[in-house]
Amino acid sequence: MNDTLKTLRERRSVRSYRPEQIKPEELDAILEAGAWAPSGMGRQSAVMVVVQDRETISYLSKLNAEIMGTPGSDPFYGAPTAVVVLADPAAATWLQDGSLVMGNLMNAAWSLGVASCWINRAMETFDRPEGKELLKKWGLPETLRGVGNCILGYAAGDIPAPKPRKDGYIVRV
Repeated sequence: MNDTLKTLRERRSVRSYRPEQIKPEELDAILEAGAWAPSGMGRQSAVMVVVQDRETISYLSKLNAEIMGTPGSDPFYGAPTAVVVLADPAAATWLQDGSLVMGNLMNAAWSLGVASCWINRAMETFDRPEGKELLKKWGLPETLRGVGNCILGYAAGDIPAPKPRKDGYIVRV
């Protein structure tokens, strides 16, 4: 099995992270993989915002927990890095474009020994006034929509075992 197929088969979502920051060269490689994700008609409607300061990650996690209905929890699982993926809704394929970026980020991370997890509720976060304020602070258009939060870091503890693939996953016609 080649390295790409091995990564796709073995990658897992990790929900427990060591506190140390990932290496800059690893982050750069992961971000480059995200930048090379396919997009509808090559429009590249997605934007990646790299967040590595604890205060901003804590704030994003707090907003996420409120939306999820579990205030006080940490939906970002203590990860030292979050890549917020946003996209321009003027592109008909904005959600698909951003989703492909998220997939590339997570698969590239795994191939480099960096753990990741897709954290939902980015859409709700950046549709709220608090999210619009963050976009403004970051110098981004308030029209961008949230796609996902890709948390990154080194796994603390065991990697979860895969679930068996479901019957009927593939249908040939």
